[in-house]
Amino acid sequence: DTLPVTEDGRTEWWGGRQHFSHSSATYRRYAAAITEDLAARYGGHPALTMWHINNEYCTFDYGDQAAAAFRRWLREKYGTLDALNEAWGTAFWSQGYDTWDGILPPRLPHYMRNPGQVLDFRRFTSDMLLECYTAERDIVRRHTPHLPVTSNFMPLWFGQDAWRWAGEEDVVSVDVYPDPRDPLGAQNGALVQDMTRSQARGPWMLMEQAAGPVNWRGVNHPKPRGLNRLWSLQAVARGADAVCYFQWRQSRQGAEKFHSGMVSHAGEEGRTYQEVKQLGADLARIAPQVAGRHITANVAVLHDWNAWWAGAQDGRLSSQVEYPDVLRAWHRALWQAHLATDFAQPEHDLTPYSVVVVPQLYALTDAAIDNLLAYARGGGTLVCGFLTGVADEDDRVRPGGMDARLRELFGIRTLHEWWPLDAGETVACEGFRGTLWSEEIEPSDPDDTTRYKGGELDGMPAVLRKGRAWYVSTLPEPEALRELLARIAGDAGVRPVLDGLPEQVEAVLRGEVLFVLNHGREPVTVEVPGTHHDLLTGTAVTDRVTLGRYGAAVLRP
Repeated sequence: DTLPVTEDGRTEWWGGRQHFSHSSATYRRYAAAITEDLAARYGGHPALTMWHINNEYCTFDYGDQAAAAFRRWLREKYGTLDALNEAWGTAFWSQGYDTWDGILPPRLPHYMRNPGQVLDFRRFTSDMLLECYTAERDIVRRHTPHLPVTSNFMPLWFGQDAWRWAGEEDVVSVDVYPDPRDPLGAQNGALVQDMTRSQARGPWMLMEQAAGPVNWRGVNHPKPRGLNRLWSLQAVARGADAVCYFQWRQSRQGAEKFHSGMVSHAGEEGRTYQEVKQLGADLARIAPQVAGRHITANVAVLHDWNAWWAGAQDGRLSSQVEYPDVLRAWHRALWQAHLATDFAQPEHDLTPYSVVVVPQLYALTDAAIDNLLAYARGGGTLVCGFLTGVADEDDRVRPGGMDARLRELFGIRTLHEWWPLDAGETVACEGFRGTLWSEEIEPSDPDDTTRYKGGELDGMPAVLRKGRAWYVSTLPEPEALRELLARIAGDAGVRPVLDGLPEQVEAVLRGEVLFVLNHGREPVTVEVPGTHHDLLTGTAVTDRVTLGRYGAAVLRP
């Protein structure tokens, strides 16, 4: 009774990993007993500095154990079946429940599932995994209250609300595995690093990265010389106080024998290990000036798992619109504009930020909407992308297809229709082309509009501005989105750390230390006004620094 069951009723058997039902009382009992023994045996060991609970919590379970736990979770949340039926809209398709025992996980049906049921099951799954973590955490804390406890996140993992989890961890840690062949690998790494730092509200831990190739892509490329060091320094620049790897020595057997390690199959004389040694020396040089320092960002990107879960449902208007892709596109534009960026939840305090960007929050609570309104009316610059504020927290579509208060904020009288675009299709707008999505909007009183050109939406607003509130009803192509956000940020007084940076160069200020990173394959010279001390080389730098291929400088005034 400890094995998970898939949505179509298949048992996931032993032989791999993560083969457990998060709701199994038997599993939880044995996990607690093992944790108790480990903590009792090793709690006093002088080498022990931190507890790492489990690894990459990621299991779903639709079996009978999960069904019973799901019903208990729903009883606690709703109290009555009437409240549950109302939240799930079970009058549709005559799905009303009159007993708790009739409720099951959203197993694979003949046709579309109930969206409210699916949404709550996703919340339930995250909560059950969190219970598994906190149960083991509490055991080791009892034995070693002075030692921190963590469990490593996976970046933008669908099944785990990392905002909720982060509050239960002493150190927030994450695994980062950008593809070395991906031209956007550095940006993808920056996104995960910004998000993890924001969840930690300060320094964080890079628990896993690859010193070379991984073994789970279709083609697993090694990292070119220098890239491992560069991406590790990028993590430190964006707030990491620890840079670790999976794995120490590359396994000779097992499923991950072709996943790189610090010591590869080439041994200690291999390039990989030599580069890891160099990185260790680099980190030792910069640690006294960097460790524990924070990053100040004037831009926040809002991200919420509940909005993601609510929008990723059967029966949506476009399977081409994937929430993580939209989030990455907006963050990429800010990264390419060289703007320091935090992430935040829609109900967080937004007052520290000059600009708040909402790539797409399909479902918002009333409290979240009130927070956005208060921020905008308090003088903040708010930029919202399409499909924001469409539904409430129960995935109930709000009248008008967008919350009325948000429509008023942006100068929208009526949102007549959503016009999703086909794969590869674009729509012409004044000055740029839009992708993925468009909307038929009748404006009320915006201060400024950028309009669609041609087609069914000719002359209608694609981008609206009312005061400091912006609404973007399509996804502009990358360069256009970068230019738009750079202009909006500039108008709000937000500037890059360094002006005039070459395209492939990243600059991040952590505390008083400036990291300048060349993600390009060619040497580049960067203007850095004033005199600095390069912590990596021990040399003085005046007004400019030259970086080699995948080169880096860590500069202190």
